[in-house]
Amino acid sequence: VQLQASGGGLVQAGGSLRLSCAASGRPGSTYVMGWFRQAPGKEREFVSRITLNTEVTSYADSVKGRFTISREMGKNTVFLQMNSLWPEDTAVYYCAATTGRRSYSYSEQQKYEYWGQGTQVTVSS
Repeated sequence: VQLQASGGGLVQAGGSLRLSCAASGRPGSTYVMGWFRQAPGKEREFVSRITLNTEVTSYADSVKGRFTISREMGKNTVFLQMNSLWPEDTAVYYCAATTGRRSYSYSEQQKYEYWGQGTQVTVSS
C-alpha cells in the first residue's frame, strides 16, 4: 500500500486547510487510516483516525471540534479538514494506514504499517 499526502501549506491563524491522503497498491487491505503530526523538536503525535468501513472516527483532544476526518470510499482517499488553525498546529502531517493486525491502540503510531511522505502545515500568528 502506498500513501500520498497532499494539501499542506502556509495559512494564517484562524484559517483552514484540507489535507488529502490517497491510497494505492492494495488499499482494500487497510482497515483504518489516520493522521499524525510532528512539530520541530517534538515526538510524532496522533491527530485523528477513521475506520474505513464504519466511518467511526476519533480525535486528539487538541484538535477535537476543529478538525474533521472523512473518507471517499470509491477513491480510497481520506481527508483532514482543519479549521480554526493555531500556530501550535504547525507540523509535518503524515497519513498512515493499518490492517488492524498489530496489537496497539489506534492512537499509537506502532499500529500503522503504512505511511505517507508527510506534508508541511505552517500556521502563522
